[in-house]
Amino acid sequence: MGPKYAGKSEHRVLPFPLSQFIFLPMEEQNADGRRALPSPHEAIRILRDGQVGRLILDRPERRNALSLSMWQALPQAVATLIAEEDLRVIIIHGEGGHFSSGADIAEFADLFSGPAAAEYERANLEAFRALSESPLPTIAMIKGFCLGGGLALALCCDIRLASEEAVFALPPAKLGLAYPLHGIMRLLQAVSPAAARELLLTGRRMDAAWALRAGLVNNVRSLEQLEAEALAMAREIAANAPLSIAHARAAIDAMTSSLQKHKAERLQALARSCFDSEDYAEGIRAFRERRPPHFRGK
Repeated sequence: MGPKYAGKSEHRVLPFPLSQFIFLPMEEQNADGRRALPSPHEAIRILRDGQVGRLILDRPERRNALSLSMWQALPQAVATLIAEEDLRVIIIHGEGGHFSSGADIAEFADLFSGPAAAEYERANLEAFRALSESPLPTIAMIKGFCLGGGLALALCCDIRLASEEAVFALPPAKLGLAYPLHGIMRLLQAVSPAAARELLLTGRRMDAAWALRAGLVNNVRSLEQLEAEALAMAREIAANAPLSIAHARAAIDAMTSSLQKHKAERLQALARSCFDSEDYAEGIRAFRERRPPHFRGK
């Protein structure tokens, strides 16, 4: 039995009933060992390619925007790959021309008010934790849009590789939203406070060259080279000692992440005030009406 990165038990019992799965058609295994795995959601595909797993956001008609049900399914999708025998690395990417345009704004009016807002926040956090706390190293392979919640997912990965035409943005300030604390913490593990402020305060769309200079991504390749680069890096990591990799990842996280409880509670209260504000309602209306918002700080 192959080694796991975090010293997991040899008994791999999934933390949810298989009856929750939507079973997709299984591909025949080719000479490289590539095959489809069961997925908990119709817009998420899971593949195994030798020792490399792939988690694919498959909603190209919406630029892979993440619905609430997709956020809720992501932890199960990650757990499916973790449970695979001798899998060593996970690559997450989007189907079609984009990584992800972020949370599905069509759901915002219903999900960001009252009890639904707490459920949405919980689903976000569980999805982020599933990736960031995965015992397997993770690589985000980014092309096209990588915006908002999509960028938050990419930030949960150990390594981010981007194509030359990739676009990055954190637009909560344009919608009257508060960006998740977990996302800001991961952002500050990747870029300087100055770069984080530029992203969050302006909401601008940044190109791949800016992302590389800022440290948001590890490398930039042409669209034609991106997949080959991601697979080569994944296989290079897979060939290394699993326990050494587990130690390195845990040590880096421990030394670069800390948020005192009392500060976290204050920040969460500020975030809730954003979602309860008139500015949030105005931001959503303006987005739907395709006009600039008029914020009043209320």
